[in-house]
Amino acid sequence: MTNIAIITARGGSKRIPKKNIKDFCGKPIIAYSIEAALKADIFDEVMVSTDSEEIAEVARKYGAEVPFMRSAATSNDFATTSDVLLEVIDRYEKLSISYDLGCCLYPTAPFITAETLHKAYDTILESSAQTLLPVVAFSFPPQRGVYIRNNKLVMSQPEYLNTRSQDIEKMYHDCGSFSMFRVKEFKEEKKLITNNTVPFIMDEMLVQDIDNFSDWKMAELKYGMLFNC
Repeated sequence: MTNIAIITARGGSKRIPKKNIKDFCGKPIIAYSIEAALKADIFDEVMVSTDSEEIAEVARKYGAEVPFMRSAATSNDFATTSDVLLEVIDRYEKLSISYDLGCCLYPTAPFITAETLHKAYDTILESSAQTLLPVVAFSFPPQRGVYIRNNKLVMSQPEYLNTRSQDIEKMYHDCGSFSMFRVKEFKEEKKLITNNTVPFIMDEMLVQDIDNFSDWKMAELKYGMLFNC
C-alpha cells in the first residue's frame, strides 16, 4: 500500500493568531504533527496543505513536503476538511501519483504520537472499514444534559432523569486530532464519517480541543504533565 499523511494548516486563525505555528512547549505546534507522522514510518509522503507561505516555510523546516499551495476555494471559512483532502488527492493524481490510504492529521494535535498513528493504521488495516475516527468518551453522560428555556432548566432527555449514570450507555465524540481513510472509497463518499467507520478510542488525557487561549493553556499544562515539558 502507498500512504499519505495530509496535515491541514490554513492560515488566518482569528481566535488564536497564527495558531498553527504558535510556539507550544518550545516549538511550533505544527511540528508535533509533522514529527509524529514522519516517525510513524508508515507514510510514503507527509505533506502540509496550506495557503500560507509562512506556515509552508515552517512545515518544510520540520521535514514535511509542501508541493503546492492550497487554493482560494479551500481556504475560506466555508470549506470543509473533506474539500481540502479531495483537492490534495486530485492535485497528486494530476501529477500521476496516487495513494491507497490517507491520514488527515490536524496541525494542533501535539498529543498524537508515532505510536498512536501506527496503532490506528494497524486497526484500519485489520478491519474492512472505509474510515477510522479517533473518539473519546464524554466525561459526563450527555443524555443527562439540560437546556435553558425561559430561564428554566429543561432536560434534553427526561427519560434519564432517575437513571444512574453507570446504567446509561456510554457515548463518544470526535477527538479532532486525525482520521484515516481508504482513498478510493473516500473519493466516492466524499466524507470521513460513513456507515463503515471504525472507532479508535483515545484516553481523555490525550485529547484537548484548542479553539481559544484557555484551551491552549490547558493543552500546555496537560502536555507538561505527560511529557515533562
